[in-house]
Amino acid sequence: MNTPRHFDHLLLFFVVGLMLIGLIMVYSASSVTSLATMSDGFYYFKRQLMWVIVGLLAMVGVSHVPYQKLEKFAVPLLGLAIFLLILVLVPGVARDIGGAKRWIRFGGVGFQPSEFAKLCFVIYMAHSISLRQDRIKSFMHGMLPDMIVSGILFILIYKEPNLSTAALIGGTYLTLYFLGNGSLANLGALAAGGVVLIVALIFQAGYRMRRFWAFIDPWENARTSGYHIIQSLVAIGSGGFWGLGLGQSRQKFFILPERHTDFIFAIICEELGLVGGVLVLFMFLALLWRGLYIATRAPDNFGFLLASGITAIIGLQVLVNIGVVLSLMPTTGITLPFVSYGGSSLVFLAIGIGILLNISRYGSGRNAFEDHKTPLFSGQFTEPSVSISRRR
Repeated sequence: MNTPRHFDHLLLFFVVGLMLIGLIMVYSASSVTSLATMSDGFYYFKRQLMWVIVGLLAMVGVSHVPYQKLEKFAVPLLGLAIFLLILVLVPGVARDIGGAKRWIRFGGVGFQPSEFAKLCFVIYMAHSISLRQDRIKSFMHGMLPDMIVSGILFILIYKEPNLSTAALIGGTYLTLYFLGNGSLANLGALAAGGVVLIVALIFQAGYRMRRFWAFIDPWENARTSGYHIIQSLVAIGSGGFWGLGLGQSRQKFFILPERHTDFIFAIICEELGLVGGVLVLFMFLALLWRGLYIATRAPDNFGFLLASGITAIIGLQVLVNIGVVLSLMPTTGITLPFVSYGGSSLVFLAIGIGILLNISRYGSGRNAFEDHKTPLFSGQFTEPSVSISRRR
């Protein structure tokens, strides 16, 4: 194990920058709603500021905990996550919001067990796949055990109901299995089966079908199922190149639903224009670049998969959220990491970033493109007997 060095300052810079943009845009997008419903234009801003502070403190604290210790707690953390996901389904325990039971409250503070479960899932899979390298290509002994674990989390989250987050769990597992040097045949079969399953589940529920058809043609039901996406596109189009100006959104006046949560990127584009939207996208791309950079320098299999999994979770959420806002995929409930209003997502993602920062302290310090000794490029780690990723 390498001697701990300074953590990755660029990663910290981009994450804090996104949090600050999120704070500004949450206030701008929610001020009208806050004033009308809470008699306080700063209500959502103050709550988001509180979660940003908690998230930053958690991130800094976790960044000083050696990530290797997490491997010892991979199974207990997964067990706790499964317990909380079961608990949220118990009648009378979870808050029912819009027909979904996703929230548990402790001492007046609510959180989503699914957000905690995503992080625990990545820790467990990084541990499990790194241990199964000698049999990872075997379906029975390499893939099936982890498929069962993924399936349990998928079902529990789907029952909330929360298909989008359940699908995110599946996508993360596929990513880690691929990076873990899994069989391409098994991977292709599982991916194809997953697509069929998701499509079947979409058409199993009426409201999901309406969202799907609204994605195909939002104007057919412009006042009902297509309303969200039409107003999102109106907001983006209204912004033009430079935007209407910070705080000058028209869609936030009770026109665009979920303006400070799921559709906050539309408000960013409306107020800050194409320039602001591209800036936010650039910062996310830079964050993902640093996450992959840290992963390729991790000194062991567990660190490589852990860093890759955390990066994948963030990347998939960004892809889905912006895809929905731009009408590139059906409407879901995935928020924009570090930017959208919401405490659970922000805090647990911040903890994930803290883990990434800690992994970066143990990195090799050499450029993977120069020495070709990191996993993505050579298939080798510090321990040459262990192969975990594909030769390019």
